[in-house]
Amino acid sequence: MKNIQAQESVLALIGNTPLIKLNRITSQMAGNFYAKVEAFNPGHSAKDRIALYILEQAEKKGLLQPGDTIIETTSGNTGFSIAMVSVLKGYKCILAVSSKSSPDKIDMLRTMGAEVHVCPAHVPADDPRSYYEVAKRLHKETPGSIYINQYFNELNIDAHYHSTGPEIWEQTGGQITHLVACSGTGGTISGTARFLKEQNPDIKVLGIDAYGSVIQKYHETRELDKDEIYPYRIEGLGKNLIPSATDFDSIDSFTKVTDEDSAHTARELAKTEGLFLGYTSGAAMQGIKQLSEEGVFDANSVVVVIFPDHGSRYMSKIYNDEWMKQQGFMDLEEQPQEQSIQYIR
Repeated sequence: MKNIQAQESVLALIGNTPLIKLNRITSQMAGNFYAKVEAFNPGHSAKDRIALYILEQAEKKGLLQPGDTIIETTSGNTGFSIAMVSVLKGYKCILAVSSKSSPDKIDMLRTMGAEVHVCPAHVPADDPRSYYEVAKRLHKETPGSIYINQYFNELNIDAHYHSTGPEIWEQTGGQITHLVACSGTGGTISGTARFLKEQNPDIKVLGIDAYGSVIQKYHETRELDKDEIYPYRIEGLGKNLIPSATDFDSIDSFTKVTDEDSAHTARELAKTEGLFLGYTSGAAMQGIKQLSEEGVFDANSVVVVIFPDHGSRYMSKIYNDEWMKQQGFMDLEEQPQEQSIQYIR
Protein backbone atom coordinates (compact mmCIF):
# COMPACT_ATOMS: atom_id res chain seq x y z
CA MET A 1 0.00 0.00 0.00
CA LYS A 2 1.35 3.41 -0.96
CA ASN A 3 1.64 6.47 1.29
CA ILE A 4 0.80 4.66 4.52
CA GLN A 5 3.04 5.87 7.30
CA ALA A 6 3.26 3.04 9.80
CA GLN A 7 5.82 1.10 11.79
CA GLU A 8 6.26 -2.57 10.97
CA SER A 9 5.64 -3.50 14.64
CA VAL A 10 6.02 -2.09 18.14
CA LEU A 11 9.65 -3.25 18.10
CA ALA A 12 10.48 -0.34 15.80
CA LEU A 13 9.49 2.04 18.61
CA ILE A 14 12.12 0.80 21.05
CA GLY A 15 14.71 3.43 21.97
CA ASN A 16 15.02 7.11 21.07
CA THR A 17 13.12 8.01 24.22
CA PRO A 18 12.77 11.73 25.00
CA LEU A 19 14.87 13.87 27.29
CA ILE A 20 12.55 16.02 29.42
CA LYS A 21 13.63 19.02 31.49
CA LEU A 22 12.74 18.84 35.17
CA ASN A 23 11.55 22.21 36.41
CA ARG A 24 9.40 22.24 39.54
CA ILE A 25 10.83 19.37 41.59
CA THR A 26 14.34 20.77 41.08
CA SER A 27 13.47 24.46 41.50
CA GLN A 28 15.49 24.83 44.72
CA MET A 29 18.53 22.92 43.41
CA ALA A 30 21.68 24.24 41.75
CA GLY A 31 22.08 22.91 38.22
CA ASN A 32 20.10 21.91 35.15
CA PHE A 33 18.22 18.62 35.38
CA TYR A 34 16.90 16.43 32.58
CA ALA A 35 15.11 13.08 32.67
CA LYS A 36 15.63 10.29 30.17
CA VAL A 37 12.10 8.86 30.39
CA GLU A 38 12.21 5.19 29.45
CA ALA A 39 8.46 4.77 29.96
CA PHE A 40 8.14 6.03 26.36
CA ASN A 41 9.38 2.66 25.10
CA PRO A 42 6.46 0.50 23.86
CA GLY A 43 6.89 -1.89 26.79
CA HIS A 44 7.03 1.13 29.12
CA SER A 45 10.54 0.45 30.45
CA ALA A 46 14.25 0.55 29.68
CA LYS A 47 14.23 -3.25 29.55
CA ASP A 48 12.79 -3.17 26.03
CA ARG A 49 16.28 -2.24 24.89
CA ILE A 50 18.01 -5.30 26.32
CA ALA A 51 15.21 -7.71 25.40
CA LEU A 52 15.38 -6.83 21.71
CA TYR A 53 19.17 -6.52 21.58
CA ILE A 54 19.94 -9.80 23.38
CA LEU A 55 17.40 -11.84 21.42
CA GLU A 56 18.56 -10.43 18.10
CA GLN A 57 22.16 -11.22 18.99
CA ALA A 58 21.11 -14.79 19.85
CA GLU A 59 19.37 -15.07 16.48
CA LYS A 60 22.46 -13.84 14.65
CA LYS A 61 24.51 -16.52 16.41
CA GLY A 62 22.01 -19.22 15.49
CA LEU A 63 21.09 -19.89 19.11
CA LEU A 64 17.37 -19.33 18.57
CA GLN A 65 14.86 -20.91 16.21
CA PRO A 66 11.13 -20.12 15.90
CA GLY A 67 9.23 -22.03 18.56
CA ASP A 68 12.15 -22.08 21.02
CA THR A 69 11.66 -20.99 24.63
CA ILE A 70 13.13 -17.93 26.32
CA ILE A 71 13.70 -18.25 30.07
CA GLU A 72 14.57 -15.36 32.31
CA THR A 73 14.88 -14.14 35.88
CA THR A 74 13.06 -10.84 36.39
CA SER A 75 11.52 -8.40 38.83
CA GLY A 76 8.92 -7.78 36.14
CA ASN A 77 10.06 -5.25 33.56
CA THR A 78 12.60 -7.43 31.73
CA GLY A 79 10.06 -10.23 31.71
CA PHE A 80 7.41 -8.04 30.13
CA SER A 81 9.84 -6.82 27.47
CA ILE A 82 11.01 -10.36 26.67
CA ALA A 83 7.41 -11.57 26.52
CA MET A 84 6.54 -8.73 24.14
CA VAL A 85 9.47 -9.46 21.84
CA SER A 86 8.79 -13.21 22.03
CA VAL A 87 5.19 -12.73 20.89
CA LEU A 88 6.34 -10.98 17.74
CA LYS A 89 9.24 -13.33 17.02
CA GLY A 90 7.42 -16.57 17.69
CA TYR A 91 9.11 -17.75 20.90
CA LYS A 92 7.65 -19.20 24.06
CA CYS A 93 8.44 -17.35 27.27
CA ILE A 94 8.91 -18.68 30.82
CA LEU A 95 9.71 -16.25 33.61
CA ALA A 96 10.91 -16.71 37.20
CA VAL A 97 9.64 -13.65 39.06
CA SER A 98 10.40 -12.29 42.52
CA SER A 99 7.42 -12.23 44.89
CA LYS A 100 8.42 -8.60 45.56
CA SER A 101 7.14 -7.75 42.08
CA SER A 102 3.84 -5.91 42.15
CA PRO A 103 0.66 -7.86 41.30
CA ASP A 104 0.26 -5.42 38.43
CA LYS A 105 3.53 -6.59 36.88
CA ILE A 106 2.68 -10.27 37.32
CA ASP A 107 -0.75 -9.81 35.71
CA MET A 108 0.88 -7.97 32.80
CA LEU A 109 3.32 -10.85 32.23
CA ARG A 110 0.48 -13.37 32.08
CA THR A 111 -1.46 -11.10 29.73
CA MET A 112 1.51 -11.19 27.32
CA GLY A 113 1.32 -14.98 27.25
CA ALA A 114 4.24 -15.75 29.54
CA GLU A 115 4.37 -18.73 31.90
CA VAL A 116 5.13 -17.18 35.29
CA HIS A 117 6.78 -18.80 38.32
CA VAL A 118 6.58 -16.54 41.39
CA CYS A 119 9.50 -17.15 43.76
CA PRO A 120 10.07 -15.92 47.35
CA ALA A 121 11.99 -12.65 47.36
CA HIS A 122 13.80 -12.79 50.67
CA VAL A 123 15.84 -15.97 50.33
CA PRO A 124 19.57 -16.26 49.54
CA ALA A 125 20.53 -16.16 45.86
CA ASP A 126 21.71 -19.80 46.00
CA ASP A 127 18.51 -21.07 47.64
CA PRO A 128 16.70 -23.54 45.29
CA ARG A 129 13.57 -21.41 45.66
CA SER A 130 15.24 -18.15 44.58
CA TYR A 131 14.26 -16.85 41.19
CA TYR A 132 17.86 -17.24 40.03
CA GLU A 133 17.92 -20.95 40.83
CA VAL A 134 14.36 -21.58 39.59
CA ALA A 135 15.24 -20.08 36.20
CA LYS A 136 18.35 -22.27 35.96
CA ARG A 137 16.27 -25.37 36.78
CA LEU A 138 13.60 -24.48 34.22
CA HIS A 139 16.30 -24.02 31.59
CA LYS A 140 17.70 -27.49 32.29
CA GLU A 141 14.21 -29.02 32.19
CA THR A 142 13.08 -27.29 28.98
CA PRO A 143 14.42 -28.58 25.65
CA GLY A 144 15.10 -25.89 23.03
CA SER A 145 15.43 -23.12 25.59
CA ILE A 146 17.92 -20.36 26.26
CA TYR A 147 18.40 -18.58 29.57
CA ILE A 148 18.97 -14.83 29.13
CA ASN A 149 20.47 -14.41 32.63
CA GLN A 150 20.53 -10.60 32.49
CA TYR A 151 22.50 -10.31 35.74
CA PHE A 152 25.50 -12.08 34.22
CA ASN A 153 25.12 -11.24 30.54
CA GLU A 154 27.59 -8.76 29.00
CA LEU A 155 25.03 -8.04 26.27
CA ASN A 156 22.95 -6.28 28.94
CA ILE A 157 25.70 -3.65 29.07
CA ASP A 158 26.20 -3.61 25.30
CA ALA A 159 22.52 -2.84 24.64
CA HIS A 160 22.80 0.46 26.52
CA TYR A 161 26.28 1.21 25.22
CA HIS A 162 24.88 1.14 21.68
CA SER A 163 21.61 2.97 22.38
CA THR A 164 21.02 4.83 25.66
CA GLY A 165 24.52 6.31 25.89
CA PRO A 166 24.64 7.70 22.34
CA GLU A 167 21.10 9.07 22.66
CA ILE A 168 21.92 11.02 25.84
CA TRP A 169 25.16 12.34 24.36
CA GLU A 170 23.34 13.58 21.26
CA GLN A 171 20.33 14.95 23.16
CA THR A 172 22.54 17.02 25.47
CA GLY A 173 24.84 18.16 22.67
CA GLY A 174 27.70 16.61 24.64
CA GLN A 175 27.08 19.00 27.55
CA ILE A 176 26.15 16.38 30.16
CA THR A 177 28.26 16.63 33.32
CA HIS A 178 26.53 14.05 35.56
CA LEU A 179 24.60 10.83 34.91
CA VAL A 180 22.35 9.56 37.70
CA ALA A 181 20.89 6.07 37.41
CA CYS A 182 19.72 3.22 39.59
CA SER A 183 21.61 -0.04 39.60
CA GLY A 184 19.92 -3.44 39.69
CA THR A 185 21.46 -5.74 37.13
CA GLY A 186 23.72 -2.77 36.39
CA GLY A 187 23.33 -2.98 32.63
CA THR A 188 21.64 0.39 32.16
CA ILE A 189 24.07 2.46 34.21
CA SER A 190 27.14 0.52 33.04
CA GLY A 191 26.50 0.58 29.30
CA THR A 192 25.42 4.22 29.33
CA ALA A 193 28.41 5.18 31.50
CA ARG A 194 30.92 3.37 29.29
CA PHE A 195 29.79 5.26 26.21
CA LEU A 196 29.59 8.65 27.89
CA LYS A 197 32.99 8.36 29.56
CA GLU A 198 34.54 7.46 26.21
CA GLN A 199 33.24 10.80 24.93
CA ASN A 200 34.23 12.74 28.05
CA PRO A 201 36.06 11.05 30.96
CA ASP A 202 35.14 13.96 33.26
CA ILE A 203 31.44 13.01 33.29
CA LYS A 204 30.49 11.83 36.77
CA VAL A 205 28.39 8.65 36.95
CA LEU A 206 26.39 8.48 40.16
CA GLY A 207 24.64 5.21 40.98
CA ILE A 208 21.61 4.82 43.22
CA ASP A 209 21.36 1.80 45.52
CA ALA A 210 18.86 0.62 48.14
CA TYR A 211 19.33 0.07 51.84
CA GLY A 212 19.37 -3.71 52.18
CA SER A 213 21.49 -4.14 49.04
CA VAL A 214 25.19 -5.01 48.77
CA ILE A 215 26.01 -2.91 45.70
CA GLN A 216 27.36 0.30 47.28
CA LYS A 217 29.55 -1.53 49.80
CA TYR A 218 30.95 -3.77 47.07
CA HIS A 219 31.77 -0.74 44.91
CA GLU A 220 33.73 0.78 47.78
CA THR A 221 35.51 -2.36 49.05
CA ARG A 222 35.21 -4.97 46.27
CA GLU A 223 33.97 -7.35 48.94
CA LEU A 224 30.47 -8.80 49.26
CA ASP A 225 29.26 -8.09 52.78
CA LYS A 226 26.26 -10.29 53.57
CA ASP A 227 25.63 -8.23 56.71
CA GLU A 228 24.39 -5.50 54.36
CA ILE A 229 21.51 -7.70 53.19
CA TYR A 230 18.01 -7.29 54.60
CA PRO A 231 14.52 -7.10 53.03
CA TYR A 232 13.51 -3.94 51.21
CA ARG A 233 10.58 -3.04 48.98
CA ILE A 234 11.91 -1.17 45.93
CA GLU A 235 11.78 -3.35 42.82
CA GLY A 236 14.55 -3.43 40.23
CA LEU A 237 17.07 -1.67 42.44
CA GLY A 238 19.98 -3.14 44.37
CA LYS A 239 20.93 -6.80 44.79
CA ASN A 240 21.86 -9.50 47.30
CA LEU A 241 24.59 -10.71 44.92
CA ILE A 242 27.13 -9.06 42.63
CA PRO A 243 25.98 -9.04 38.97
CA SER A 244 28.78 -9.27 36.42
CA ALA A 245 26.59 -7.02 34.24
CA THR A 246 27.66 -4.15 36.51
CA ASP A 247 30.85 -2.39 35.40
CA PHE A 248 31.87 -0.91 38.75
CA ASP A 249 34.89 0.82 37.19
CA SER A 250 32.59 3.02 35.09
CA ILE A 251 30.66 4.24 38.13
CA ASP A 252 32.10 6.99 40.33
CA SER A 253 30.01 6.55 43.47
CA PHE A 254 26.78 5.20 44.90
CA THR A 255 24.13 6.81 47.09
CA LYS A 256 21.60 4.77 49.07
CA VAL A 257 17.91 5.69 49.33
CA THR A 258 15.11 4.36 51.51
CA ASP A 259 11.90 2.62 50.47
CA GLU A 260 9.76 5.31 52.07
CA ASP A 261 11.54 8.34 50.59
CA SER A 262 11.56 6.75 47.13
CA ALA A 263 7.83 6.02 47.25
CA HIS A 264 6.93 9.58 48.24
CA THR A 265 9.29 11.07 45.65
CA ALA A 266 7.69 9.01 42.88
CA ARG A 267 4.32 10.42 43.91
CA GLU A 268 5.84 13.91 44.01
CA LEU A 269 7.08 13.54 40.42
CA ALA A 270 3.50 13.01 39.28
CA LYS A 271 2.23 16.07 41.14
CA THR A 272 5.07 18.42 40.16
CA GLU A 273 6.27 17.33 36.71
CA GLY A 274 3.23 15.40 35.44
CA LEU A 275 5.41 12.31 35.12
CA PHE A 276 3.64 9.12 36.24
CA LEU A 277 6.59 6.83 36.86
CA GLY A 278 7.66 3.73 38.76
CA TYR A 279 9.15 3.06 42.17
CA THR A 280 12.73 3.02 40.88
CA SER A 281 12.22 6.37 39.17
CA GLY A 282 11.24 7.73 42.55
CA ALA A 283 14.45 6.25 43.94
CA ALA A 284 16.53 7.91 41.23
CA MET A 285 14.93 11.30 41.89
CA GLN A 286 15.36 10.84 45.64
CA GLY A 287 19.05 10.19 44.98
CA ILE A 288 19.27 13.52 43.16
CA LYS A 289 17.68 15.28 46.13
CA GLN A 290 20.25 13.81 48.50
CA LEU A 291 23.18 14.52 46.17
CA SER A 292 21.98 18.10 45.75
CA GLU A 293 21.84 18.56 49.53
CA GLU A 294 25.45 17.31 49.68
CA GLY A 295 26.50 20.04 47.23
CA VAL A 296 27.45 17.67 44.40
CA PHE A 297 25.94 19.92 41.71
CA ASP A 298 26.53 23.58 40.88
CA ALA A 299 24.89 26.13 38.60
CA ASN A 300 26.75 24.80 35.55
CA SER A 301 25.89 21.14 36.10
CA VAL A 302 23.94 19.37 33.36
CA VAL A 303 22.46 16.35 35.11
CA VAL A 304 20.68 13.54 33.29
CA VAL A 305 18.70 11.04 35.35
CA ILE A 306 17.36 7.82 33.86
CA PHE A 307 13.76 7.08 34.88
CA PRO A 308 13.35 3.35 34.12
CA ASP A 309 9.62 2.61 33.91
CA HIS A 310 5.97 3.67 34.10
CA GLY A 311 3.79 4.18 37.15
CA SER A 312 1.00 1.90 35.92
CA ARG A 313 3.00 -1.08 37.19
CA TYR A 314 2.75 0.11 40.79
CA MET A 315 -0.94 0.89 41.22
CA SER A 316 -1.25 -1.77 43.92
CA LYS A 317 1.84 -0.46 45.70
CA ILE A 318 3.20 3.09 45.90
CA TYR A 319 0.10 4.64 44.30
CA ASN A 320 -2.23 2.78 46.65
CA ASP A 321 -2.85 4.61 49.93
CA GLU A 322 -3.69 1.44 51.83
CA TRP A 323 -0.41 -0.20 50.79
CA MET A 324 1.46 2.94 51.80
CA LYS A 325 -0.20 2.87 55.23
CA GLN A 326 0.53 -0.84 55.65
CA GLN A 327 4.22 -0.15 55.06
CA GLY A 328 4.17 2.71 57.57
CA PHE A 329 4.86 5.21 54.79
CA MET A 330 1.68 7.20 55.37
CA ASP A 331 0.08 8.26 58.64
CA LEU A 332 -3.37 6.80 59.26
CA GLU A 333 -4.81 10.30 59.65
CA GLU A 334 -3.13 11.52 56.43
CA GLN A 335 -5.70 12.46 53.80
CA PRO A 336 -6.05 9.59 51.33
CA GLN A 337 -6.29 10.19 47.62
CA GLU A 338 -9.90 9.02 47.46
CA GLN A 339 -11.00 12.01 49.56
CA SER A 340 -10.24 14.21 46.57
CA ILE A 341 -12.89 12.34 44.58
CA GLN A 342 -16.45 13.67 44.70
CA TYR A 343 -19.19 11.24 43.78
CA ILE A 344 -22.33 12.81 42.32
CA ARG A 345 -25.42 10.79 43.21
